[in-house]
Formats: sequence, C-alpha cells, structure tokens
Amino acid sequence: MSDQSQILSMPYIQPAQAQKHVTHNEALFLLDAVVQLAVEDVTLTTPPSGPAPNARYIVGASATGDWAGHDNKVALYTNGAWTFFVPVAGWHADVLSTGETLRFDGNDWVSPTSAPLQNVDHVGINATADNTNRLTVAADATLLTNDGDGHQLKVNKAAPADTASLLFQTGYSGRAEMGTTGDDDFTIKVSDDGSTYREAMVVEADTGAVQMPQGQCYFEDVFIMNDTSFNMPIPFSDPARILMWLSVNFIGRFYLFSITGNLSGANNFGPMFISPPGSLKFHGGPLNGTTGPANAINISVDTTTATKRLYIENRLGTNRFFTLSTMGK
Repeated sequence: MSDQSQILSMPYIQPAQAQKHVTHNEALFLLDAVVQLAVEDVTLTTPPSGPAPNARYIVGASATGDWAGHDNKVALYTNGAWTFFVPVAGWHADVLSTGETLRFDGNDWVSPTSAPLQNVDHVGINATADNTNRLTVAADATLLTNDGDGHQLKVNKAAPADTASLLFQTGYSGRAEMGTTGDDDFTIKVSDDGSTYREAMVVEADTGAVQMPQGQCYFEDVFIMNDTSFNMPIPFSDPARILMWLSVNFIGRFYLFSITGNLSGANNFGPMFISPPGSLKFHGGPLNGTTGPANAINISVDTTTATKRLYIENRLGTNRFFTLSTMGK
C-alpha cells in the first residue's frame, strides 16, 4: 500500500503507526493550504516583506531569495517560514488582488478559456432581457466590428409579409423605421406620434425604382428594347399632378412634360420641353410596343386598371436606356 494519496500526496496513516495524529494533522494542513485556493498575488518573484500569517502566493518566474527554484508553486507563509506546494494540472486559484481566476495547465497559470455561449434563453448587458427583447443592451454605444476584412449585420424574416427592420424610438415610442415591412420593398417611414407612419421612401424590390410617396420623387433607369414598352405604377395620389423628366441616354433626346387630371378618367399631358420637337407622342391606354407611330417615343397613362400605370414605348429603331425622373403629388 502506498504511504500517500495519488493526487494531493497527503500522507496515509499506516497500520500500527505510532503518533497517528501527526500524519493526520499533516494531511489536514495540506488540505487547508490548497482547497478553495485563494492567493494574494501571482506576479511577485521575490518573497514579500512582512507577509501576513497563512498568506498564499503563486511564485512568479525566475524567483529569487527564499522562493528560488519554486516557480509556479503555491507558497504558504506560516509559522515564520515558507512552505511550497506543487500544483497539478486543473488547479484553480482566485487572485485576491485582482478578482481574476487562474488555472494551472500543467506548465503555467493561465486565464481559463470560457466555454462558448450557445442557445442561451436571454442575455442582458447592463439591463434585463425579456421574452421579446431576448438580447438587451444598455450602453452609451454598441460596437460591431470586423474579424477579418468586413462585417455584415443580418436581419432575417421568415416570409415577405413579415417584418425585418430597424426601429428608431424616442422614449420607447417609434419615430422612424427602415427595412422590409409587410413585403420585400425597402421602405423608410417616419412618425411623430409612434402610431401613424408616413412612407418617405420606397425602393421597389422587383425593379429597384425609388418612390417618394409623400412629396415625391421617382427615379429609374430602364432598358427598353425597340418596339417594346415599359410600364410602371403611378406612385402619386389621385387626382395627379406629375412632372416627369425623360431622357434617352447617349443620343441627346430630352423630354419634360406634366400629367394632370383624374387618374380614374381623363388625363392631360402638358409638353414643356421636347427635344427634338415632335419625337414624343402622347396617347391613352396601354401600349404594346407598336401601338404608337414609328421613329418616336410614345407615352400614355392606362386608367383601366385598379393600379394606374404609365407606359413608355420605344419606337426609335434601336434598343435604348431611358432615365426617368418623376415628381408629383
């Protein structure tokens, strides 16, 4: 039978041993020194002057004086002398001077590696999280930075009819929201009371066109093949007062005109600037690509559908890029 334990090397009481209390007390002394280990310091390389009775230290590297040759050991000051204990891999020590916890890895005392947090129900940082706001942060600022070359913040929703947005609040009352709310168009909307929101800008998901529903602007570059037409919803209120700038890229054709009237009935086109003269023709109803005359651009408003649409027909003889800038109310 071994005369000491395998882990802490505590002495065993042997059969028929005399003065058993000496062996027993030695084992208790060892347990008292290393169980619930808390040390005063881990940076010292020379013994402190006037240490408190029963003070413990982790000896620093290249120690000198009474600590020489005892690097990384636990030093206990008791009865006016130093006693040293050799740590075993896995020992933990609380450092009283800093509040940190160190772990002996078999060679050095190191900070324990934190286990990754996975599937945590709630995380509150300087605040209390709840079932809706499962991550809650109360701070002057929140930094999300890169681990490499870039950083992407993702806000995902399950279906187009759901919401994926950033909501800006004053006193926990909404004032501005940006994102995809109720569909996949990107919308920026504002509110002065947290209840009624006004859409300031809408970017159509299927075309990339920009609408300004309140005041209002609509910008779009479109490619229209020869003898085909392009159409878009008219994003303004009824009755309409629309001012449109249309240009044909790279060939010097520019058109400025207005559309006024009731979108559910008659409309009046007001040519303001046509260059070259006579190259823009106005119609009513849908245009299929060859509805209007050749060698011209044909414009119409179709009022026969629930969503009123503006048609642009390219009959210039070649495929062209068009730039549309629309303002109205």
